[in-house]
Amino acid sequence: MILVLRALGVGDLATGVPALRALRAAYPGGELALVAPRWLSPLVELVGGVDRQVFADGLGHLGWSGPPPAVAVNLHGRGPQSHRMLAEVRPGRLLAFANAEAGWRDGPPWRAEEHEVDRWCRMLGWYGIPADRTDLALRRPGPGGLPTGVTIVHPGAKAARRRWPAERFAAVARELAGRGHRVVVTGSAAERDLAAAVARRAGLPADAVLAGKTDVGELAALVAHARLVLCGDTGTGHLATAYATPSVLLFGPVPPAAWGPPPDRPWHEALWAGPRPGGDGPAVHPALAELDVPAVLAAVDRVSAAARSVAGTRIPVQTAGPPLATRR
Repeated sequence: MILVLRALGVGDLATGVPALRALRAAYPGGELALVAPRWLSPLVELVGGVDRQVFADGLGHLGWSGPPPAVAVNLHGRGPQSHRMLAEVRPGRLLAFANAEAGWRDGPPWRAEEHEVDRWCRMLGWYGIPADRTDLALRRPGPGGLPTGVTIVHPGAKAARRRWPAERFAAVARELAGRGHRVVVTGSAAERDLAAAVARRAGLPADAVLAGKTDVGELAALVAHARLVLCGDTGTGHLATAYATPSVLLFGPVPPAAWGPPPDRPWHEALWAGPRPGGDGPAVHPALAELDVPAVLAAVDRVSAAARSVAGTRIPVQTAGPPLATRR
C-alpha cells in the first residue's frame, strides 16, 4: 500500500493532483490510500486513481489499524508534525522533505516561495518519480439538477484578509447580470449571509444564492459546467483551473506565484496588487483592497475573449474512472 497524506481543503487536493497521478503511475499495482477529511470524499472521487480514503480532519494520531504501508508520502508539509504522523504507521519507506526536527534528513530541502504544485512535483522528482505539473484536470461530473452555463460569484474565503469587499463583488455581479450573465453566488453554509448580502446588493433573485446548498462534489459540478468563475484565492478557483472554466481570481496577501493558476492559460487570470505591507487585524489585505471594480471587469473581458479564441482546444478534462473501492 502507498499511504499519502495531503488534502485538508479543496485547494490542497486540487494542487496535489499531479503528484497523486505521478504516484499512481509509479506504483501501478499498489493500493493508493489518501488521508483526507470525510467531507472531501466527493472530490477525491473525481481525482481518479485513488483506491481508498482514510479519514482524518487534521494532523495528529492517525489511528491506523492496518499493516504498515510499503510507502508513506508526505504531501502535506515540511513537518515535523506531519512527518511524525506518518512515521507512527511504520512505513517501509517515507517520501518527504528533509526535516531535522523530525529526525528526517532524507529528501530535498523546502523552498518557501515555491508554487504549491511545483513543490510536490519537485519532491517526488528527487525520489525518481516524475510528475507533470500541468496534469491538473479532474473528472467532469454530470450537472445533475444544477444549473449550467452560469457565472459563479464566490465572495467568501477562510480568512477575512482574503475577502474582497462584498460591495465590490455585488457591483461586478450587477454589471454581469446586466450583460446577460446568469449569476449565482456560492459559498459554505457559514457564508450564506455574506452570499445573500452580495446577491441583494446586486439585485439578483433569492434563488441565485446557492451558498450552503451544495456539497463539494456539487460545487465541482457547478464549476465544471459554468460560464465564468469570479472568486478570491480559494478552492473554487482551483476547481475552475481543473475544469478549464474561465476565471478571474483575486489574490492577497499570498501572491498568485504561490497558489495561482498556470500562467500559460489566458482564460484564467489572477489579479494581485502586491506586494504590499500587511494591514492590522482582520481587515482586507491592502494588496487585495487595491483591486477595484473596473479592473475586475476588464479581466472578465480578457478571459472571456481568450476562452472564445481557444474554444474546443483548452486543456482536456479527465474522463470518468472507477470510484473508490473502499474507505476506512
